[in-house]
Amino acid sequence: MKKTNLSWMRWLLLLPIPVVWALLTHFELLDFFENRTIDWRFQKRGEIQAPIKIIYVDIDSRSTSEIGNWPWSRHYFAKVTEVLLQKAGVRAIGFDIMLVPKAPAEIADRNRMRAGDVALGRLVFQPMAATPPPVLFAASFAARNFRSAEGTLEQRGLPLVASDPPPRVSDIEPPEESALETPSGKALSPPLVGLIDTMDSGTRTVPVWAPTRTKDYYHMAVELARLHWGLPIGSVKRSADHLDFVDPRGSIVSRVPLRGKQLVDINWFSPWGADVNISLFEVFVYAGMLESKDEAKRKTAVEYFAQDAWKDAIVLIGPVDPLLQDLASTPLDETPVPKVGVHGNLLKTIVSGIYLKRLPPWANYAIIFALTVLISAFAAAGGAKGARTKLTAALLLVAYIWLTFELFAELHLILPLTAPIGAIFTTSFSAIIWQLIDEEKQKGRIKGMFGTYLSPELVSKMVESGDDPQLGGHDSEITAYFSDIQSFSTFSEKLGSARLVELMNEYLTACTDIVQSQGGTLDKYIGDAVVAMFGAPIPLPDHAYRACVTTQLVHLKLAELRARWRGEGEKWPEIVWKMQTRVGLNTGVCMIGNMGSRTRFNYTMMGDNVNLAARMESGAKSWGAYTMCAEATKLACEQHGGDRVVFRALGRIVVKGRTKAVPIFEIVGLKENVTAQTRECIGLFEQGLAKHYARDWDGALALFAQSRELEPNVPGKTPGVLSNPSIVYLQITADYKVESPEENWDGVYHMKEK
Repeated sequence: MKKTNLSWMRWLLLLPIPVVWALLTHFELLDFFENRTIDWRFQKRGEIQAPIKIIYVDIDSRSTSEIGNWPWSRHYFAKVTEVLLQKAGVRAIGFDIMLVPKAPAEIADRNRMRAGDVALGRLVFQPMAATPPPVLFAASFAARNFRSAEGTLEQRGLPLVASDPPPRVSDIEPPEESALETPSGKALSPPLVGLIDTMDSGTRTVPVWAPTRTKDYYHMAVELARLHWGLPIGSVKRSADHLDFVDPRGSIVSRVPLRGKQLVDINWFSPWGADVNISLFEVFVYAGMLESKDEAKRKTAVEYFAQDAWKDAIVLIGPVDPLLQDLASTPLDETPVPKVGVHGNLLKTIVSGIYLKRLPPWANYAIIFALTVLISAFAAAGGAKGARTKLTAALLLVAYIWLTFELFAELHLILPLTAPIGAIFTTSFSAIIWQLIDEEKQKGRIKGMFGTYLSPELVSKMVESGDDPQLGGHDSEITAYFSDIQSFSTFSEKLGSARLVELMNEYLTACTDIVQSQGGTLDKYIGDAVVAMFGAPIPLPDHAYRACVTTQLVHLKLAELRARWRGEGEKWPEIVWKMQTRVGLNTGVCMIGNMGSRTRFNYTMMGDNVNLAARMESGAKSWGAYTMCAEATKLACEQHGGDRVVFRALGRIVVKGRTKAVPIFEIVGLKENVTAQTRECIGLFEQGLAKHYARDWDGALALFAQSRELEPNVPGKTPGVLSNPSIVYLQITADYKVESPEENWDGVYHMKEK
């Protein structure tokens, strides 16, 4: 009965492993590793095009070198902003800078700083303007302040105005958020303030809105998207799971899906440097040239700001100088780059409408469980197909990893990767260890039953097959093997018991090792006889071929032993130097299994085909052969071994106890060892056999006489050889010439002995 490698009970015991990985996912304990896999997916996908033009005006090292150390007078920002809006035709400008209310430089030149405040304030704060100019400032909040949409900033102990307040037009702090006053007392409409999150360094997931007591503030990218579409203030409508951009007619222009009520995953369209980057100092210089008295300079400046690159672009002004310490790594940038790129890529995400998609939690958990069970089942499968199933498991895992990258590149869908891989490896490893322990137990059990007559390799193959040994009797096609030492009784007479045991142990060890090396199963020893079977208990499709090869390897090994024994001088008598063994084979269906009493049994074979194999061994002597088999063995051998095993037809016989004639064959040797002379001998012999059957006695005798001179085994020349097939048929044919057989003779020889 085939055993399953992992029982249902075992799966139940392994089930907590993927549960643990699912819990780690649920509590966001794997986010660091999962984010790394998402970064790899971004890098594999690469840059994609966005339907918006963004220009970065950089506060770079050149700017800080030329203008001076930070903070600067806001006059520079006012000048650049005014020229870009009025001369370059940009659609909107976003500032990602720290506008500090007071600084040492302000104390050094207080009047200059005040003048800069007024210049920028007059540009941004239009008195009672219905539509403030498209200039936005980013405000930085700690990530924990945006985790929930409930409550107000005051309830969290934060000021009403962000930690990076909008520029002031006076030293008087604004009394409230909804209105500011100039020194003359005129009310000013407040600037539009965007938000930038510091969670995860602000490069992957950001909250796009935050509540205050009086209003909701939106991320600067949200407001820039609104300006890109030309929508008025108040066009952004919020619900629990999305933000809508609504035009004055009430139609939805675009919808931003929210995760956790406030969060948006940034779909990184490009790495830093892929868009246009211009030094702020360069823009400031060209802005100053517009007021130059030199006409050539004014013309150059006009042409500079008239370039198509500026037209309808969104300009983001932010620090890029490393000394300003506003850098972070991104999914597309391994080394830290300016974080102003976060605004740009979030803006591209919103305007394009290409958002990263995530499966609901239950779907992620389902993937973890399904993949773990499927791949672990293949990985832990043992038996004969264990290597194939483990390869299948590896291919399935690679296919899933490939799928996560492809779906991300094509559909922007994020499939879980860390938890499934972790669950697969830990579950598979546990299952494989469990399987190995079970296999060792199974191997021990099989060794206990079969270790004495199966080779270690065959025991291992039995374990790998997953098949329990078939206990009791059952029919199976095998090749039975019988061998016996020629004239063994003489050995017993000439050798003492101690030397006889030594000799037999060496001989039987050599024979058994060869039998087992070819996949045979030792049945028993009967004195000097070796009884074995090929094809059980593990089925071998080429069992007949293996048995035939074994016979010739045994003869070759015995030749080596004879030479060694002869070289040992007087230790062994001459009969030992001439030891020969006969082997008989037959292939057919036999009864095999563990047979015997309830307390003592043996794995053995029974049946008529077994008896015929024994007759092949004992009958070989009558034909002057040392290896003889029935026709069934020859045909089965040639089916799997081709012509490697060389056979010689010896005729047709009826063995004692049977009535049906059986064609018999001598196994002459292996193709690589059979000489041309021996092949010529076989040819002549078989021609003589044909004339023998045709009753051409003289023709047969002539051919047998020729083959006799070419026989590989010659009496008096080959150690221990007393006869050979040519000699035997010369005698039989000579007898028939004197006394012809009856008229209905069909060439069959009836054996009188077993």
